[in-house]
Amino acid sequence: MTDVTHEPQLVPLNGIFADDYSQLLIPVMSDDTLAVVAEKIAHHSEGKRVRKRDKAKVVYHEGRKVPMHLTVAEAGIGPLDHVRVDYED
Repeated sequence: MTDVTHEPQLVPLNGIFADDYSQLLIPVMSDDTLAVVAEKIAHHSEGKRVRKRDKAKVVYHEGRKVPMHLTVAEAGIGPLDHVRVDYED
């Protein structure tokens, strides 16, 4: 049996940041951590339509808070899934 190395894959996500009114299609990679995903999604809203706060960000997928050290693939997040990024309480 041959050892197959899986290359990172592009995973387009439907993402929204905090209380922004606009959901966006955000391209991320399957090996991005959720911390990276949070920054990629926040980039489009934070300081523009959502006030920037000095707080850590968290990612929610299917109603659950996802550990920020996991990758997109490890968290089971797939193409066109909806994720919400918000500030930690």
